[in-house]
Amino acid sequence: MTDLRDANAIVSFLRELRSVRRFRPGAIPRRVVEDILEVARWSGSAMNLQPWEFVVVWDRRTLEDLFRLEGYAGHLAGGAVGIVLVMAWERIEQETFDEGRVSERISLAAAAHGVGSSVGWFVRGGRDTAKKTLIVPPERLVRTAISLGYWEETSPPGRPKLRQGRKPFSGMVHEDRYGQGPPDGQT
Repeated sequence: MTDLRDANAIVSFLRELRSVRRFRPGAIPRRVVEDILEVARWSGSAMNLQPWEFVVVWDRRTLEDLFRLEGYAGHLAGGAVGIVLVMAWERIEQETFDEGRVSERISLAAAAHGVGSSVGWFVRGGRDTAKKTLIVPPERLVRTAISLGYWEETSPPGRPKLRQGRKPFSGMVHEDRYGQGPPDGQT
């Protein structure tokens, strides 16, 4: 059983996870990346199929090539390393869910090591070009890329200034039926 103090520390850690898109120069030790990938390997998946493989990109030129592709992975260019998810592409609905789960696990494991991360993706032709660049077999799906690096001191982790604040709890939580919130005075 988890001690309440431990639970509070874990919840606080989870609430503080933020995407980091600006990284300072510097390598991440291989043992840290391997630990992050070991956590990813143990992520849950539908029917425990583990439909993922990982291409770890250390090469600066390859990271820059990937950042130019159609999609939303511009942060790869500044990362120390990128992890590109290669999905089996056999059960797309389940794999889409699993892809999100393993991406979040990678980000959480990175944060536990003091490493920032950002999840991005390739779209349309960017997916095919990424597969060719990384020599991924045509029957696989490539769409998610995660950058890792130590954040710039000017953009520390934690709560950033948001363009808009977080939605209030009462505006997103419904009880029993949509549109019903908790009884007055309860959250």
